[in-house]
Amino acid sequence: MEHKDLDYLRSVADVQPKPLSRQERLDRWISLLERDPARRLNSLGEIEYKPPAERALVREDNSALTVAYDDPILRADGLASDRLGDAMRYFGLSDGQAHYALCSCLSGHTAESGAFARRLRNSTSDAAWQQAVGAWALAGLAVGLPALVYLLR
Repeated sequence: MEHKDLDYLRSVADVQPKPLSRQERLDRWISLLERDPARRLNSLGEIEYKPPAERALVREDNSALTVAYDDPILRADGLASDRLGDAMRYFGLSDGQAHYALCSCLSGHTAESGAFARRLRNSTSDAAWQQAVGAWALAGLAVGLPALVYLLR
């Protein structure tokens, strides 16, 4: 079998790579962060206090977003920049997920790349969100049940 460079193949054929799924994008980003887990990266400064339009433009040099944007595969798949808004759209992150994974209020100005990877995995895992919802429901029951019993007496 003869191997050809992708650029050559693109010049002679319409080669379109299959777009990555949301989970594949997230897995790739997490694996990039885990390649050098002790690397110090900048977090994003208190993004929860910024208006949505300003929040979308937030970026930091040498951040977890920079790691994702430096990857040619993620860029070719559609990651437009290392700005928070572009990353949230591309990776399908909610405000809460982005805040938990990337904000300085949880890690200080810098944190290890491995810590960003763990928080990103935890914030985007379906099981983690189900556990959180379950914990809140249990807490609501623990608080509300005694009040309900008191009222029904």
